[in-house]
Amino acid sequence: MALLAGLVRHGVTDLVLSPGSRSQALALAAAALARAGQLHLHVRIDERVAGFTALGLAVETGRPVAIVCTSGTAVANLHPAVLEAHHSGVPLIVLTADRPAELRGIGSNQTTVQPGIFGDLVRADWDVPAPVGAPDEPGAAADVAELAVRASADGPVHVNLAYREPLSGAVDVPSDLLPERRTGRSTDPAALATERRTGSTLEVIDLHPDDATVVIAGHGAGARAEELAVALGAPLIAEVSSGARFGRHLVVAYRDVLRGPHGEAVGRAIVLGHPTLSREVPQLLQRGDVEVIAVRTPGVELYDPGRTARAVDDVRVIGEPDPAVVRRWVGGWVAMSRAVLESQQPDDPAPDLTLAVSDEAGVRAAFAKAELAVLRAPIDRGMLARALWASTWPHDRLVLAASRLIRVADALVPGKAIRVHANRGLAGIDGTVSTATGIALAAARDARSGTTRVLAGDLALLHDAGALLVPLHDQLDTGLRLHVFVGNDRGGTIFEELEVAATADPDDFATVMRTPHSADLAALAAAGGWAYRRATTRAELDDALTAPEPLLLVEVPLEP
Repeated sequence: MALLAGLVRHGVTDLVLSPGSRSQALALAAAALARAGQLHLHVRIDERVAGFTALGLAVETGRPVAIVCTSGTAVANLHPAVLEAHHSGVPLIVLTADRPAELRGIGSNQTTVQPGIFGDLVRADWDVPAPVGAPDEPGAAADVAELAVRASADGPVHVNLAYREPLSGAVDVPSDLLPERRTGRSTDPAALATERRTGSTLEVIDLHPDDATVVIAGHGAGARAEELAVALGAPLIAEVSSGARFGRHLVVAYRDVLRGPHGEAVGRAIVLGHPTLSREVPQLLQRGDVEVIAVRTPGVELYDPGRTARAVDDVRVIGEPDPAVVRRWVGGWVAMSRAVLESQQPDDPAPDLTLAVSDEAGVRAAFAKAELAVLRAPIDRGMLARALWASTWPHDRLVLAASRLIRVADALVPGKAIRVHANRGLAGIDGTVSTATGIALAAARDARSGTTRVLAGDLALLHDAGALLVPLHDQLDTGLRLHVFVGNDRGGTIFEELEVAATADPDDFATVMRTPHSADLAALAAAGGWAYRRATTRAELDDALTAPEPLLLVEVPLEP
């Protein structure tokens, strides 16, 4: 109890746990704190789902989130979420229950080597002996302050807690341990890490605007990237989950522009966040004639594909960009991007509304027929990505899976300052719905929050099917609104875009790469208690995007 109460006192507001025998003392203490109104408690049957739910909660709140699990394979099931948290700089406090020293190394049930199990992925790793009741024993409340500070830094920490029988007793929350809950929230984990580094020397580089610089915003770059692009008079390459995909310097079709003369003219690249969605960006950064300056993200490995980047903590711009240079340099990029997008002939161009009120009945009828044809048109990937993007507003959240669809969205959706998240630390397919659930749960505490939408492929959904088992407590008591849109092309069509599709035996390729399936998504939704819709036309998709159900799975069949 002292451990958890101390964590709450130092800023922890959420705890996610999976049931187990060895961890029962932690679980019951967490339940008591939740009952006292000191903690938001989330229970998940599967530890992998629990880990990614905690990740989503930490992403949305900007605070460290605690995870509790029992011993043995339960701990190993947290490994994927800890990996993502490590590579994304997301603060998690992993509390794992373990056998006491006398039961280790003798073949005891559900016992393995848990200290150090996460290796270098965690910022700190404590192995706490089973308590004996001494006031100064390791793991007492006095140690919690260091634990909370280390955890809120820039990534996960691990506390392995040994327990011997009896594993629990009557649980109460003593008045002297009741924490004073911190109010407010931090939505920027990097800000927490910066606060922690107060007094340290930050490396800031001075730069002047020129006509050869581009700003590249990868995942998690934030609004700072857009500010730098404007201050430097530079084009902005902002990936869809960068948090910087807006503004007049944005270059949407950056892949195509980088392959042309504008890309060849680049002499300096400022990189923020973690770019992962194109081949053109790393190719640019590996060129010998391009100066690369990478702005550090606390707790995240520096993105430096050419191993030549100068790492800095921030950039200070000296002077103002020349408007004529901006028109020529930035304007050229933006104009080329616009031409590329227009050449792709969007399937839903803006209608000429004057035709709807024409004096000629034939013109009005033709307009109505054309609009009906648009609404009855089958959905393709571009339409699906654009529709979700257009329907998402600042009070909503949009979560993108590591599917083919995130690349489609990155290539065509316009600038818009909305909250977008994707697990791009390792760009794994796993944990997408779980992460989105954590984000939606935290977002729902704001009375002004809207809907959290997920754009995923069918394999990403199936890989995280356990996340659909959302406990009734989280459904009924939180105002949760989570809508999952699944582009279902019956397998991994993303692999068809790789060289292997042209060289492998077609049957072997289908078996080991594309992995076709016949999963019934309607039945899957029903098993988890979700509402289900199937959208095959633009009209059905538009209807699903305004659906009132709190938990909704929308299946969108796509051609392979």
